[in-house]
Amino acid sequence: MSEAQQNRTGHLGVLALVAIAPIWGYSWVVSKVALGYAEPLTFIALITAAGAGCLFLVLMATRRPPRPPPFRWTVPIGLLQTALFNILATLALSVGGAGRVSVLVYTMSFWLLLLAWPFLGERLRGLQWPAVALAFAGLILVVRPWDIGDALGGILAVAAGLSWAGGALLVKLMECRIEADVLALTTWQLAVGAVILSAIAVVTQSGWPHWTGTFWLCLTYSAVLATALSVGLWVGALSSLPASAAGLGTLAVPVVGVATSWLQLGERPTGVEAAGMMLIIAALALLVAYGLLGGGVGRATTEGFCLPPVID
Repeated sequence: MSEAQQNRTGHLGVLALVAIAPIWGYSWVVSKVALGYAEPLTFIALITAAGAGCLFLVLMATRRPPRPPPFRWTVPIGLLQTALFNILATLALSVGGAGRVSVLVYTMSFWLLLLAWPFLGERLRGLQWPAVALAFAGLILVVRPWDIGDALGGILAVAAGLSWAGGALLVKLMECRIEADVLALTTWQLAVGAVILSAIAVVTQSGWPHWTGTFWLCLTYSAVLATALSVGLWVGALSSLPASAAGLGTLAVPVVGVATSWLQLGERPTGVEAAGMMLIIAALALLVAYGLLGGGVGRATTEGFCLPPVID
């Protein structure tokens, strides 16, 4: 791929992340409202299945082959990036505030930054070092591990971020070895996650949702915009950008999540939580500055760990 093509692809990836931010940011408020009408795992199973269904229709409409990427990749990606991530994040949301949970889930960016070093050869440089230090300091303040009674939601949210980072890493490793259609990968990873989530929901949940107008709106927003559309954009951005850059580009999402949770749900962070969130946002600012100063956010190559993909 020429340098001009790489730059164009990188710019498209950045645009995808810009589009994701308001959708995913507000989705935390939508999900919090929806949990007043449905049990957590029932809700997440419904939206994942509906999102996968939407993408299967898109595959048919665009006449793309419905053949999935190799299941040795698709199944673990669907397990980590869809099923386990959604279980942990939704359970965290059921016991914690939407704004706080959104901040902690998006520590995914920093887990991915660290994982990309040994596995993809994407090394930390310059302002990335103090950014990571600030982020972890903020993480400690938001989770408050010394407050055991309030730590469960924070721990679940951080674990969700780690699971998501693991799935994103698998996507990048897969792309080093085979060519995979972004839409097909997104569709099938959601389908795998939907099967797992539905089975768990059937076993563990006690009833159906209350099918009110509000719940239908929440379900539609979450399935179509936050799942089918945004997961597709995320996988596309992840394919277009270095893993570290794609992960860090999602850090605008919790900013939207905190703001909308405050405005709509009245969730005001405590002083300690606010300080932690500000440290995480400061880390984002440093990373944005690093990208603007030429840190290579638009380059979708690694430092030699990734061989050219081959058709599987």
